[in-house]
Amino acid sequence: MKRAREEDTENSAEEAVEPEVGALKAEETAAAPDPYDDEDEEDERFKRERADSKRLRKGADCPYVDTVARPMLDFDFEKCCSVSLSPINVYACLVCGKYFQGRGPKSHAYTHSLEFNHHMYMKVETGKVYCLPEGYEVDDRSFDDIRFVLNPRFSAADVSEFDKTPTWSRSLEGVEFMPGFVGLNNMRANDYANVIIQTLMRITPIRDFFLLPENYSKCKSLLVHRFGELMRKMWNPRNFKGQVSPHEFMQAVMQSSKKRFLIDKQGEPVEFFSWLANTLHYDLTGGKVKKRSVITDCLQGQLQMPTEAGTGCEL
Repeated sequence: MKRAREEDTENSAEEAVEPEVGALKAEETAAAPDPYDDEDEEDERFKRERADSKRLRKGADCPYVDTVARPMLDFDFEKCCSVSLSPINVYACLVCGKYFQGRGPKSHAYTHSLEFNHHMYMKVETGKVYCLPEGYEVDDRSFDDIRFVLNPRFSAADVSEFDKTPTWSRSLEGVEFMPGFVGLNNMRANDYANVIIQTLMRITPIRDFFLLPENYSKCKSLLVHRFGELMRKMWNPRNFKGQVSPHEFMQAVMQSSKKRFLIDKQGEPVEFFSWLANTLHYDLTGGKVKKRSVITDCLQGQLQMPTEAGTGCEL
């Protein structure tokens, strides 16, 4: 009887423990870190081991700052991970120029740093620079030119000086160029769009409007923001190259036009001009066609056709 009671007690204890173990496993599964989420990209053990190295370091304290290769950087193309093709949480390798997702111990950027010994990565959304696989952030003024090329920004005072004091800039290859008068790459057959873009760039009120993102910050149109980004890149005096690729803008064009205008198929410039002007106006006004915008202020007008009295003939 005593042995039977002991066995019953042991069985009851096991039954009581099993649900707790199951609950702990469920909690661990729910709390598993996402390797592509900066907030939960590392497990607790990794965080404890790297706690000291995660602090912010100056450029002089990082031995890999000199490995940054600016000629390899090209921010004109779509910023998607070269492995997963995801546009979420993307980092640019400042050594080879490729894009990778995440920076945690299981991410593509972390793996790339180990396989190729590339250590410097910039988050394309914020411009912050990190050293991998160590994981610490690097603060150095030498990255300011890269951040400006990634996302050019101008003040109203800068814009007002463009036409007053023309300046020449020099690319990394030593080629001189004048901001605002740079060429657009013809990726396949998008030259019909390039000529219209260059035309709109010469209209001063439209140029000045799109050079300042605060003018259309509340607009949710991807086409509007991509057009503004392309405008700022073309007027960037600190560009690494003497030309700009309209790849991201043309991606937005294909999406907005439902593939009516493509990169690899020739289009009619006049037709594209009409579509682009009307679509920009429509998106800027939130679909209110009769509302004024910078597009209508510059391009909309009245056609006057006088006739000679009594003849009905146009002059």
